[in-house]
Amino acid sequence: MPLPAPNLDDRSFQDIVDEAKRLIPRFCPEWTNHNLSDPGVALIELFAWMSEMVLFRLNQVPERLYVHFLNLVGIEPFPPSVAHADLTFWLSAPLDQPIAVPQGTQVTTALSTTAANAAREAVIFTTSTELVIAPPVLRGALTSTAGDDRITDVWDDLRYPNVAATCFASTPLAVGDAFYLGFTQSLAGLAIRLTVAADAEGIGVDPRNPPLVWEIWSGESWIPALVHGDTTGGLNRAGEIELLIPMRHQMLTMAGNGAYWLRARLIAPRPGQPSYQASPRIGSLTVAAIGGTVAAEHAEHASGEVLGRSDGTPAQSFVVSRAPVLPRTEEERVVVIDRNVRTEWQEVDDFTRSGPDDLHYLWESGGGVIKFGPRVRYANGVVRQHGHIPRDGSEITVTGYRHGGGASGNVGARTLSVLRSTVPYIAGVSNRHPATGGVDPETVAEAKVRGPLTLRTGQRAVTAGDFERLTQEASIEVARARCLPAAAGTGPVRMLVVPQVRSDPRQHELDDFAISVPLLRQISEHLDEHRLVGTAVEIGTPYYQGVSVVALVHTPPGRPAPLVRQRAIDVLTRYINPLTGGAEGIGWMFDTDLNSSVVAQLLESVEGVERVEELLLFEYDLRTGRRLGSGRDTIRLKPHSLFLSAKHQVVVR
Repeated sequence: MPLPAPNLDDRSFQDIVDEAKRLIPRFCPEWTNHNLSDPGVALIELFAWMSEMVLFRLNQVPERLYVHFLNLVGIEPFPPSVAHADLTFWLSAPLDQPIAVPQGTQVTTALSTTAANAAREAVIFTTSTELVIAPPVLRGALTSTAGDDRITDVWDDLRYPNVAATCFASTPLAVGDAFYLGFTQSLAGLAIRLTVAADAEGIGVDPRNPPLVWEIWSGESWIPALVHGDTTGGLNRAGEIELLIPMRHQMLTMAGNGAYWLRARLIAPRPGQPSYQASPRIGSLTVAAIGGTVAAEHAEHASGEVLGRSDGTPAQSFVVSRAPVLPRTEEERVVVIDRNVRTEWQEVDDFTRSGPDDLHYLWESGGGVIKFGPRVRYANGVVRQHGHIPRDGSEITVTGYRHGGGASGNVGARTLSVLRSTVPYIAGVSNRHPATGGVDPETVAEAKVRGPLTLRTGQRAVTAGDFERLTQEASIEVARARCLPAAAGTGPVRMLVVPQVRSDPRQHELDDFAISVPLLRQISEHLDEHRLVGTAVEIGTPYYQGVSVVALVHTPPGRPAPLVRQRAIDVLTRYINPLTGGAEGIGWMFDTDLNSSVVAQLLESVEGVERVEELLLFEYDLRTGRRLGSGRDTIRLKPHSLFLSAKHQVVVR
């Protein structure tokens, strides 16, 4: 158990008043009226109140010393995390020359016109890289059949007049047949428009929902491109198809032809809808770029800044004008100018391995403080300088930095729409998806809880708890982590990760809990730095078991049944959830079964529910959307799995 913290003075307000009243007969025997109406008693209570405030501040001394201790051992609150979003810039018209959107272009949310939100400032996002919107050049066209993978070159049919290219070659057409368009350069991130001249050959399909999907080669697999608009009815008539190409598009060699391929692939139609009776035929096709997508972050860029001049002493520090500071890029450095000679220094995490000639500095993100190395005297009397000190009179500058971050950056879809500066040929900008990843800085209370854990476990992944802690420290996008140690010391260590899903729990679906590629890479790199040599780590997700609750509840007269039903379903959805579920509301626990009696008690706590008459639990297939088997009183949770709410049914009488 932890050591008990001492209370330097535990007297309360009433204790002080009672003690003062007991001393009255000793020092003032003539004072006999001790009632609350007596002016002397009022003065006693006044001084007791003032004394209680002094005692309260006195008892904060151990807490203050504890915080100072954490500062001494290097436990500092985490700075805010920055939100990220993909911004799509739209051209005013297709052009025949490349157009560049510079790195650092700022886009903001529109200012609110309502009185309630008038005080809110616009949220600023800055593009992370330069976006080049170049005209795509089409160089080839192919078709492939799903059955025998036969590839046919239809490039000549497509580019010569009075000839039509057949999109899908199978007879009859089969799911998996594909029509390929090859380009000389990558289309990654572009928004393109395909202008098609076609006749109604591929009859039989619903033009609003044709059974085909557009895909590009990412280097590992075919991934879908988003259809922004389609007036061709599925390549069945003259019109335009607008596509948003993903950020990864790699070259692939097909039939001896190396190109960057975009394909239209036949898929199975939805139930009740027809497929193509014949293949669409395209007479001509032209491609133009109409926009492009680039990554952006909730940050502002601060240009070069002069921080001051060195006085030549060890452990000196300088502060930038804007904080908190985001993690630095390769171009964001400290430069020391000594006698007109510019020297770039290197940022380090600490000065443990820094020698007296190493040009090292430490940059605290939270406060924006830049520190140079200290001079330390060791037990044997040796004095060592950790890190070089700029010469007296040297000018300390920074080449630039980014500042910002926080939960305010998690803006909704299509809210980033205002350009802060004009970009030639750009007509507008938008974010198709909500921004994610923004987290406010760690509070002092949170840092005090984390401090002992960090000191106790260190920074090396040895135990299962170490792996779980380091996985959660890898990214704020990690909500929960579960480590499965290797059996008998053999095989890899398995990490089960539950990603952070910030949408309403009532809208959570199975695909929301998939680990994104950037998050997987971030966790892998972080664990690789801390794992022991020879320890292999596999990162995956838990198995999510769907649960559907069917209940019959009674409500008192006068209560609206639809409102009670919605309240009950909301409570069930939040309770049976990997992030908000369980008795404590911090996520359903591993290896914990679900019992109908517990669910019944939960429903009885819902406002408007008088009693629960019947209740059954069903396993639910989250992929097919169907209940499995018959209802039961208990659902056993499989090892290393978590429950996820499915379609609940509550009948109110």
